[in-house]
Amino acid sequence: MSKTSIKPVHIIGAGMAGSEAAWQCARAGVPVVLHEMRPQRMTAAHQSAGFAELVCSNSFRSDDAYGNAVGLLHEEMRRCDSLIMGMGELYKLPAGGALAVDRDLFSDAVTTILTQHPLITIEYGEISTLPPKDWGNSIIATGPLTAPSLAQAILEITGEDSLAFFDAIAPIVHKDSIDFDKAWFQSRYDKKGPGGDGADYINCPLDKDQYMAFINALINADQTEFKDFEKDTPYFESCLPIEVMAARGPETLRFGPMKPVGLTNPHNPTVKAYGIVQLRQDNALGTLYNMVGFQTKMKYGAQTEIFRAIPGLEKAIFARLGGIHRNTFINSPKLLNGQLQLTARPDIRFAGQVMGVEGYVESAALGLIAGRMAAAQARGTTQTPPPKTTALGALVEHVTGGFMSGPKAKFQPMNVNYGLLPPINNIVYKRNDGSRIKGKDKTRFRKRKMSERALKDIMSWA
Repeated sequence: MSKTSIKPVHIIGAGMAGSEAAWQCARAGVPVVLHEMRPQRMTAAHQSAGFAELVCSNSFRSDDAYGNAVGLLHEEMRRCDSLIMGMGELYKLPAGGALAVDRDLFSDAVTTILTQHPLITIEYGEISTLPPKDWGNSIIATGPLTAPSLAQAILEITGEDSLAFFDAIAPIVHKDSIDFDKAWFQSRYDKKGPGGDGADYINCPLDKDQYMAFINALINADQTEFKDFEKDTPYFESCLPIEVMAARGPETLRFGPMKPVGLTNPHNPTVKAYGIVQLRQDNALGTLYNMVGFQTKMKYGAQTEIFRAIPGLEKAIFARLGGIHRNTFINSPKLLNGQLQLTARPDIRFAGQVMGVEGYVESAALGLIAGRMAAAQARGTTQTPPPKTTALGALVEHVTGGFMSGPKAKFQPMNVNYGLLPPINNIVYKRNDGSRIKGKDKTRFRKRKMSERALKDIMSWA
């Protein structure tokens, strides 16, 4: 079959999933028509017309392939020639054990590669209905910010209620407005990550009185008011607004984004901070830093007042304040088959966050899989899902219903985690010298064994 005789795959949405899907199709020799509504129509969260724009954090999270499930997913995607991971590596920033990227350079690179690829045609403009049947092989990768008209069209054909919850955006601060007589650079436990030196985060310490005053201010802050149709929308647990976390109890943040462990204040090394705010580099120039875990729904005036009460941020200049948007997901286990196709319209696949995963990398991962499946279909073959023992395969199993059971089971959006992978039976928890492995070392050993199995099993699929 010649390249010119292959019917193109139509992909709606040039976010993380759509961009990765387009790349996977093109690298397989299959032509693509990539549809993107921006800049003709913007979303509530996007700020540019660039492909694969990072609208919230600039972090792909942990890059530890043997101790963290998302790090394992990174490595599996690298072995599958992922565009998203390739550009993430190229434009990475110091971030301790995490993989963070310069969001502008990253998006520009993805956009340039896809727009200049000879097998990819870009068509700008909103697709307000389901793909017409004469398109044939199509992928909907519109993400959690799917335009209302298309979301309604999906709802009408599926007859299933969509999932929806709020996702919040963290503020970004100009580095030169931070007071380094109070703040300092250090990664937690001085851990070095990709491109880092063990001093990748800016840390702002609070004593107990400052911390309790901060919690009280968060709880009593003016917040954005929701529209009637938004009021019953739940939050995603791993991306809660900071004021919602504070309302759960005064110590909640000290065991979350403000935990003071693994850090020593060089300005006052004998006194342990009660809570610490961390900021992570957001651009390659190192001029912008985002407040880690500080996604918020507070009004702008309240944000500037409360965040400038943090030691070191008294004169902070914000490049962007926090915000909030509503995310929508389909009930994938009831709607999709093992090829990620809509059972009511097998000519349509879904990819990315709209399927019910959370996180940049998870979204791109499902774009990678859907793109390979669509490319195989275009060439007259079938691409099987990745092995269930891999992080990629575990995500497919999650969105196609492998972990649902019982009449009251409820599908929930989820990040990749080792709990989605099948366990390894009969692990021998012993070191080479014969001594037993116990406690936290036992957990680390188990995760490493699962990662080793996954990276072995992914190679035949990759």
